[in-house]
Amino acid sequence: MNVEDIILKKVKDIPPSGIRKYFDMINEMKDVISLGVGEPDFTTPWNVSESGIYSLEKGHTHYSSNAGLIQLREEIANYQQRKYNLQYNPKDQILVTVGGSEGIDIALRALVEAGDEVIIPEPSFVAYQGCTRITGATPVSIKLRAEDQFKLTPDLLEKAITPKTKVVIIPYPNNPTGAIMNRDDLSRIVEILKDKDLIVLSDEIYAELTYQDNHVSIASFPEMKDKTLVINGFSKAFAMTGWRLGYACGHPALIQAMTKIHQYAIMCAPTTAQYAAMEALKNGDSSVREMVKEYNHRRRVLVDGFRELGLDCFEPLGAFYTFPCIKSTGLTSEEFCEKLLMEQRVLVVPGNAFGECGEGFVRACYASSMEQLIEAINRIKKFIQR
Repeated sequence: MNVEDIILKKVKDIPPSGIRKYFDMINEMKDVISLGVGEPDFTTPWNVSESGIYSLEKGHTHYSSNAGLIQLREEIANYQQRKYNLQYNPKDQILVTVGGSEGIDIALRALVEAGDEVIIPEPSFVAYQGCTRITGATPVSIKLRAEDQFKLTPDLLEKAITPKTKVVIIPYPNNPTGAIMNRDDLSRIVEILKDKDLIVLSDEIYAELTYQDNHVSIASFPEMKDKTLVINGFSKAFAMTGWRLGYACGHPALIQAMTKIHQYAIMCAPTTAQYAAMEALKNGDSSVREMVKEYNHRRRVLVDGFRELGLDCFEPLGAFYTFPCIKSTGLTSEEFCEKLLMEQRVLVVPGNAFGECGEGFVRACYASSMEQLIEAINRIKKFIQR
């Protein structure tokens, strides 16, 4: 028997992440400065970790309900109200997931199948394409433009919508560009979507990480509330990547459908992480503010550094990434990243890993120490001069 012949074609046809090969390469290299991993370099705030530890000491090591601890769902509801003026019933409008990634996966599995289309503005998080293809649905890429500050514009969206469109993904603040959508930007998108029979999947995992305007959710527009699923989590803002905890907020019917899939595939999110997350939501604001303040300093160093090197660099106002244009070097995105890694031991990620329209750009993450960022810029300067 040839096992490979039994594996579904739609799974075999999904390309591996364009990021992973670079991480595999640096495992065998010394003195590498990595600006590649989209992960906070801060440790989880101690009061949050302590709550997780205390839950273990108290013997809270059993399953929670499928949807998550009701106390945590209540805190999520309070947090969404306090931060983003969004009201959700913790009993039937919130699902606790294993990271925001699980929320994206089970939402798409609950909503689309072969024959449906999912609109994905790109460059964006690599999982959107893969999760869509696994359902059998067709991903429809919108090629965002640097001249629009990588925002989703009404003209691009209107051209992409067809009778087959079932889901539109709104990925802001954006990975990899750092772009944001303010209320005026979103209001123009709402005018197009409000009368359409489709669901908006709003990935807001970087909502806390903005540097000028406070984050605005498209779900805060009354006409969009019932047709928007908000995905968020604890990985980025609270430096809890390894705790693997996220959540989804939306219409009761959609949350119920997602909970069924979650129930059979996962059972429940990690209980220890749920107790830690309650502390993060209740008493984590000051820690988040300190991290955002530090990220903002690093952001300026990296953006200014790229610009001084002659690389056009869009002003990122969210997340913790810069997305400089490297077309002036005459290299493709992959050539630039591979040569920079081999010659100067600096890892950045090719922009086309986040969609074809990312060609000519690279993603550099500033969730690294200031010393490493300054050294990375010095090494990149030597590379470009050569």
